[in-house]
Amino acid sequence: MTGDIETLEELSAEYKESMPADLRETKSFDWYLEEVYADPKVTRNAHQRVADMFDYYGTTYDETEGVVEYQLASEDPLNDGENTFYGKVIHQSIHEFVNKVKSGARRLGPERRIKLLLGPVGSGKSHFDKQVREYFEDYTLHEEGRMYTFRWTNLCDVIKDQDPADDTVRSPMNQDPLVLLPREQRQRVIDDINERLDAPYTIQNEQSLDPESEFYMDRLLAYYDDDLQQVLENHIEIIRFVADENKRQGLETFEPKDKKNQDETELTGDVNYSKIAIYGESDPRAFDYSGAFCNANRGIFSGEELLKLQREFLYDFLHATQEQTIKPKNNPRIDIDQVIVGRTNMPEYKDKKGDEKMEAFNDRTKRIDFPYVLSYEDESMIYEKMLNNADVPDINVEPHTLEMAGLFGVLTRIEEPDAETVDLLSKAKAYNGEIDEGDDIDVKKLRDEAEQKAEIGEGMVGVSPRFIGDEIAEAIMDSKHRSRGFLSPLTVFNFFEENLEHHGSIPEDNFETYYRYLETVREEYKERAIEDVRHALAYDLDEIQRQGEKYMDHVMAYIDDDTIEDELTGREQEPDETFLRSVEEKLDIPEDRKEDFRQEVSNWVSRRAREGEAFNPQDNERLRRALERKLWEDKKHNINFSALVSANEFDDDERSAWIDALMEQGYSEDGAKEVLEFAGAEVAKAEMED
Repeated sequence: MTGDIETLEELSAEYKESMPADLRETKSFDWYLEEVYADPKVTRNAHQRVADMFDYYGTTYDETEGVVEYQLASEDPLNDGENTFYGKVIHQSIHEFVNKVKSGARRLGPERRIKLLLGPVGSGKSHFDKQVREYFEDYTLHEEGRMYTFRWTNLCDVIKDQDPADDTVRSPMNQDPLVLLPREQRQRVIDDINERLDAPYTIQNEQSLDPESEFYMDRLLAYYDDDLQQVLENHIEIIRFVADENKRQGLETFEPKDKKNQDETELTGDVNYSKIAIYGESDPRAFDYSGAFCNANRGIFSGEELLKLQREFLYDFLHATQEQTIKPKNNPRIDIDQVIVGRTNMPEYKDKKGDEKMEAFNDRTKRIDFPYVLSYEDESMIYEKMLNNADVPDINVEPHTLEMAGLFGVLTRIEEPDAETVDLLSKAKAYNGEIDEGDDIDVKKLRDEAEQKAEIGEGMVGVSPRFIGDEIAEAIMDSKHRSRGFLSPLTVFNFFEENLEHHGSIPEDNFETYYRYLETVREEYKERAIEDVRHALAYDLDEIQRQGEKYMDHVMAYIDDDTIEDELTGREQEPDETFLRSVEEKLDIPEDRKEDFRQEVSNWVSRRAREGEAFNPQDNERLRRALERKLWEDKKHNINFSALVSANEFDDDERSAWIDALMEQGYSEDGAKEVLEFAGAEVAKAEMED
């Protein structure tokens, strides 16, 4: 760096450092054979290399869920976290996908199956598929992910009818150089290197040379009187093979087109018409290895909207998966080695699943469900990521905005619970981890019940993050046009309501239900807004500490069946049950559950004392919330709620202090004024009703 300016010299040096040192070098077959013995992993197959790739970028293990989180998805180290994935259900899906790849690496069966990512629109399956391809590119640039292929050289010296333009020919399938060895000799090498291999799988390679390379090998062996060494030393160069999606090397995406414009040769390759005049139609040198399966060899084939393909195309996948070969027109069979990934949405899956003629294809797929996120805080992080990755105007996103947007999305995706004691909102909160000790909510049971009720699985229907993200974007621009420097939940709710029926992916039958869910979210936000205003108007650390200590003194006396000294008279008296219940009722703890709660906080205090920690009610979420609400009840009768709603008293010192307190919670000044008016009006209305 020269000051703040990047120089060409520095940029060039950085690029050169990022490229493999041997990218432009050619090596001999002898060198490769020695390298295989030194590091057997260079000759891994596609499933083994992709499996190792996931571990290479780091893993963490969630013991509670029994799920491995792969950092290429959970942290996205290549892009500084720009493309991270959120939600337990998504990491469960990724864990399941990798397990299938790792099973394929061990030849347990999934290597002969399509990994079919199934999910609703906007669930992240395409994003994940793209990310895997991006990381595979990067992995093959590193020493740990390196792989090699070969090219034929000096062909015109031996093969007299060889086109001079084809004197040097790269392996058209980018095959591993080991396939140049006849199978018997190759197997001896493989047996040797497997004894040296430190991996959970073994190296196997039973492939045949592609037809063009087989042609050259036959001609050259005939010329050298079957002296394989002469052939390999005089006509083979080993080169580094790096996956590159843009160059269609080791990575390929394939998507459906109009029936009239799509031909199976797009998958398997076709005759190279420019070479027919030179070699003849039946000559293997006149074949164009440009099919998607050919380009993806040694890496990953990605089928976009796979089940939208015509049935005839899907039949090509039967050989590609089960036999790991392709059979192009006018050309011998070709062995392939690749991880085949397909993506599809729900309607196409249901259609093909019910088609008896697709039984063989369906049997060769391994379905991995990619549901929507079911934790609203995780969902909110998707929108936060969207905003962080965009050029967002100078606008403050007010507290609860993204969380409440996420809550609306989650409510549309989860199944209505059967239990009378758990409503849909409580279930959404439970899925979000908001379960207090003593709550009679069994999350596992809720999930099991939902899986039985759902047609395919919970989270496979509902409002997509795309719809919610689009409405947040619209709300931001609308706020900017109206010179509002903040985005509040109220504005986002309005956009949801206005545009719900205009979104093509939301069935008309769901409109009424979704409007009801939106009202549920409005009510939840109202409670949170009032809670924030309570905190701003009545928060007093010293008073909360004092009330907390008083509560614990009375709780300990209650548990020990003891008396307590009265603060005013100094006389011993029974624990103040009225005071205790005045705190506990703020958490809606019923009379028959009070002892459980008291024992819970008593155990917490005792545990803290053993660890040498002083009592602080701020460190116990439930106790803190109860004490704050009691303090609010004690103070609210002295608060002028009309001042909260009035827009003409902004100079009032007390009102300014409230706004400052809200700004400390993350509100903008104008956003604080809005929430004061909104919550103040709601509290005033409730007071009048009382």
